[in-house]
Amino acid sequence: MFEVVAFYFFAATSIACFGISVFSKNVLYAMSALAGGMIFISGFFFLLGAEFLGVVQIIVYTGAIMVLYAFSMMFFDVSKDVVENRSKAANRLIYTLSVLSALILVLIFAAPIVSSNLNAQYPIVENVGNVEMIGILLFTKYLIVFELAAVMLLVAMVSAIVLAHKDMDMGDSDDNA
Repeated sequence: MFEVVAFYFFAATSIACFGISVFSKNVLYAMSALAGGMIFISGFFFLLGAEFLGVVQIIVYTGAIMVLYAFSMMFFDVSKDVVENRSKAANRLIYTLSVLSALILVLIFAAPIVSSNLNAQYPIVENVGNVEMIGILLFTKYLIVFELAAVMLLVAMVSAIVLAHKDMDMGDSDDNA
C-alpha cells in the first residue's frame, strides 16, 4: 500500500512541478519547480530500490538546475517584487484543481491493491548493497568502458583548459595592439 501511495504522490507532484516550470512566466519560479520535479523523480528510484541512482539524480540534475538558477539570477532582474493579480476564473481553477487532487488522494487510499506480491524482474544478490554491486560491475565486467570514459573526460577537461587559455591569450594581444 505504501509503495502505491508513494508512486502516485511522486507522479502527481513531479507532473505538477514540471507543469509549473513549463507554464510559469517567472524564470525563478520555473527553475525552482524544475528542481522540485527532479527531486520527486528521484523518489521513483528510491521506491525501486536503486538508491545510488536516486542520489545521483538529486546531485547531478538538481545541482545543474541550481547552477542554472544562479546564472539566471545574474542575468534577469529579480529585484522587482512579484505582484500576482488573480482573476475569479484563476481562483476557481485553483480551487477545482485542489478539490480534484484531494479526490484523487481519497481514491488512491480507497482503491484496492492489485497485488502486494510482485516478483522482481531482476536477480537480487543477497548481502550485497546496490552501490556495492555497481562498484563490482564497474571494476570487473565494465572496467575497460569505465577507464575509457575516464580518459575521455580527462581529454575534454584538458581541451577546455587549452581553449580557454587561448582565448585569454588572444584577449591580451588585442589590448597591447
